[in-house]
Amino acid sequence: MTAYLLLIGAVVLERLAELVVARRNLAWALARGGVEHGGGHYPWIVLAHVALLIAAPAEVWLLGRPFVPALGWPMLAVVVLAQGLRWWCIGTLGRRWNTRVVVVPGLPLVRRGPYRWLRHPNYVAVVAEGIALPLVHSAWLTALAFTAANAALLTVRIRVENAALAGWAP
Repeated sequence: MTAYLLLIGAVVLERLAELVVARRNLAWALARGGVEHGGGHYPWIVLAHVALLIAAPAEVWLLGRPFVPALGWPMLAVVVLAQGLRWWCIGTLGRRWNTRVVVVPGLPLVRRGPYRWLRHPNYVAVVAEGIALPLVHSAWLTALAFTAANAALLTVRIRVENAALAGWAP
């Protein structure tokens, strides 16, 4: 359980680093005429991610979920790969990356890095992590609940993002 709590703590620190980058990038985008789209769903996304990081270790502790090596190690690998993909997306988008949907007028769509192959690669990382992080320590109820909530939220988020980006596509 201690190692799992350290993993959750590392993910919390990673999320805090994301928020620092996002806040800096938001200021950059707004200074260049950036417009936020669909902000109403954002607090729900934050709530879902905070709930994931609380519920997974709570389920392990309260329900005595064991670490099952045949499940836990592969899921840990997925978590690590998801973080790699997330930071590849952040690096590829540079100052244009944000946790919010913000479009700076006149900038073309990014079509390099993971965006060569997928329109929303960061959401692949979010989905993979949301399933894998709880399953590292057999917290399957959390994995199911987050996956369902995340699917509903991403349906809204991707629709908003696609509409926002369509207005600025070259």
